[in-house]
Amino acid sequence: MKSISEIKNEFMQADEQALEELYEKYAEDTRSGVIGLIATYKKKSQKLQAEYDRLDAMMAYERQYEASGFICGIDEAGRGPLAGPVVAGAVILPKGCRILYLNDSKKLTEKRREELFDEIKEKAVCWGVGIVSPARIDEINILQATYEAMRDAVSQLDPAPNLLLNDAVTIPQVNIPQVPIIKGDAKSLSIAAASVLAKVTRDRLMKEYDKVMPEYGFSSHKGYGSAAHIEALKKYGPSPIHRKSFIGNFVEV
Repeated sequence: MKSISEIKNEFMQADEQALEELYEKYAEDTRSGVIGLIATYKKKSQKLQAEYDRLDAMMAYERQYEASGFICGIDEAGRGPLAGPVVAGAVILPKGCRILYLNDSKKLTEKRREELFDEIKEKAVCWGVGIVSPARIDEINILQATYEAMRDAVSQLDPAPNLLLNDAVTIPQVNIPQVPIIKGDAKSLSIAAASVLAKVTRDRLMKEYDKVMPEYGFSSHKGYGSAAHIEALKKYGPSPIHRKSFIGNFVEV
């Protein structure tokens, strides 16, 4: 009879199909260690299957429009902050691509976003990131700046997309069919991928700004209007990356 540690090694090295065979093979083993192993791995398998089901649901729009050709997801990060740029991501994923745990970037931990950032870039057919400065935001307003960032991100894609899946908006001055999806970053895998690229890129930029201007705490609040940020803004005045059109209620600009 194999030891429990030997059986554990079998489970650790098994793929999904092999696990099913192991469940059957050791179903009659009454040792508590083996019973516990089977229960643990069955629970992991159930969680993994639930994740596959969630991802399949998030590919509904991609399946619906797959005949269009290359489908691009688009999303932005940073429309609301008092400081820093607005960033847009554009991603074309291969047909049927499943990236485990990919979701709306706001629902993910920073560690998970960083991991997914690299996996998305590695697996994508192509991707692009558009960045529009605070000065430009003040010049043309945040909505137009967001559209500009999105157009920039799309322009970087090679091959060019045949269809855009957008998070809630229709981008002007783009001659590509578009499908705006309300809360699209939670409903479309392509949009979710774009949201992660945009969010991670912007967060990294804000951490770099924090090194140059540590008094504002950009690394922690990423430019959003937290109490600590507003207090620093009042104490030190606007920095070069503050959006003048956003901070008039707190300081003179």
